[in-house]
Amino acid sequence: MTEQPIGVMDSGLGGLSVWQALIQCLPEENFIYLGDSGFCPYGSKSAAEILPRVTHIVDFLEEKGCKAIVVACNAITAASIDFLRQHYPIPFIGMEPAIKPASVHTRTRAVGVLATERTLQGRLFATTRSKYAQGIRVVAIAGNGLVEQVEVLDFDGDATMDLLRRYLRPMLTENIDHLVLGCTHYPFLAASIRRIVGDGVCIVNPAPAVARHTLSVLEQMQIRHPPNGSVGRSIFYTTGDTEKMKHMLSFIQAADREVTPVRL
Repeated sequence: MTEQPIGVMDSGLGGLSVWQALIQCLPEENFIYLGDSGFCPYGSKSAAEILPRVTHIVDFLEEKGCKAIVVACNAITAASIDFLRQHYPIPFIGMEPAIKPASVHTRTRAVGVLATERTLQGRLFATTRSKYAQGIRVVAIAGNGLVEQVEVLDFDGDATMDLLRRYLRPMLTENIDHLVLGCTHYPFLAASIRRIVGDGVCIVNPAPAVARHTLSVLEQMQIRHPPNGSVGRSIFYTTGDTEKMKHMLSFIQAADREVTPVRL
């Protein structure tokens, strides 16, 4: 079973930021990535709309023999992680807003959270905020439209920068010193975000922590591929434009990867 792949699912291209962290943490593992760009964005959709898509994706990844699935999407995690864990036998690793590290390290006692509407409305965000941000001012803003900009590979165009300024300036007014990226698409905007927030704000990307947690789960369940110096294989599927995914893979220096279209 250790040779079986790990599934990575996302609403589109954003989960590739998590895949990057996974292959760095678990280079010997095989991965199957599926991005549902044809139905993206998820962040503004209801759980009732999201769940049927998610079950199709999970069924697909199960058929491919995945031994575990990383839900590399905050909106999917918020809408369906409890359902998935109850109805499927394999382990699921979800995204959690990185409020804890931001709250622990803030000096100004104010942290920003940039996320989708679905994530900010979810139980997981409310629980995490209540548990870890006592006495901390959490400035949470929905980054409407940012996922769409990443999906068309616009990381620093005028429209993208205008949206970022609209969402980030109110946070800066509140004197935040940590900014939590609550959507896996947003790390691809990190350079543009830095131009606006400056060097005094720590940008918190949860992907490395998710990768470390994935390693822990695999070890606990004794299904980790032995770390023997080998390099695993990654296979990519999309319900959207294969060329856009290829361009994104090229952008993150993972060029020449085959991308296969799939209908769900």
